[in-house]
Amino acid sequence: MKILILADEECKSLWDYFDRSKLAGVDLVLSCGDLSPQYLSFIATFTSAPVLYVHGNHDGCYEKTPPEGCLCIENQIYVHKGVRILGLGGSMRYKDGPHQFSQKEMKKRARKMWFSLHRHKGFDILLAHSPAYKINDSDDLPHMGFEAFVDLMDEYSPSYFIHGHVHATYGGKYKRISQYKDTTIINGFQQYLLEVDETKLGQPKRS
Repeated sequence: MKILILADEECKSLWDYFDRSKLAGVDLVLSCGDLSPQYLSFIATFTSAPVLYVHGNHDGCYEKTPPEGCLCIENQIYVHKGVRILGLGGSMRYKDGPHQFSQKEMKKRARKMWFSLHRHKGFDILLAHSPAYKINDSDDLPHMGFEAFVDLMDEYSPSYFIHGHVHATYGGKYKRISQYKDTTIINGFQQYLLEVDETKLGQPKRS
């Protein structure tokens, strides 16, 4: 399965210099947030693959102009070809505005997923906007990661944790790929193409 990951900044090669062949073979598109809804709608127009998204902290406009042809998977588990994707968007609360949460609030969101996690016997991919606490995050409040994401990785050992929010231009804090225990962490800044073997996913995994 080929998964196209998008986050934070529109990729010129997919928008300004688009060619339909660039989406050839893509089975799933995952957006980590902070992207123009028109951009996601454009991508959805040229692929038959599902386009799933969670919100970034700058996605307040989605309330009036949601991305057309795309599906928000906030606070739910979406299953595609047996691959279970858990969506928890947003950033740390640093000012008034939508899609921002305290550590306590994000933990509460994760706890509310208990029944769905039990029914699906865990999940394979955590799709988020923010990173996990102390794992490639930053010390400033807006870019601090969530403790709840560490807890989810510890308990369910998903194969992948996909996020954005920490840009490549931020320097040393940016890492495209890293590892936390059994989970591969991917920063989807602009775009990243992930190839996974779905036959090895979709299996119950819980400590």
